[in-house]
Amino acid sequence: MEALALHLIRPLVAHPDDVQIQAVEGDAVTVLEALVHADDRALFEDDGGRTLRSICTVISAAAGRRKATVELVDAFGASAEE
Repeated sequence: MEALALHLIRPLVAHPDDVQIQAVEGDAVTVLEALVHADDRALFEDDGGRTLRSICTVISAAAGRRKATVELVDAFGASAEE
C-alpha cells in the first residue's frame, strides 16, 4: 500500500522527492503516515482536506477487509488525521 500511496501523492506535489510514506500496522488497521515538503502541505489541507480524503478512499478500497487510513504528518510528528 505504501507504493500505491506514493503513486497517488507524488504527481500532485511540487517536491515529489521529499514525499515519504511510513506504514504503521495494527491488529485491524493500517495507518500510512505521509510526510511531504512544507510547501506542499497546503495542497492537502485546502478545501477541507478533500484531496487527502480522496487518497484515503483509494487506499481504503485497496486494503480490502482491513481498515486503512492516511495521515499527513509534519516533520515534528504532528498530524492532520484523515
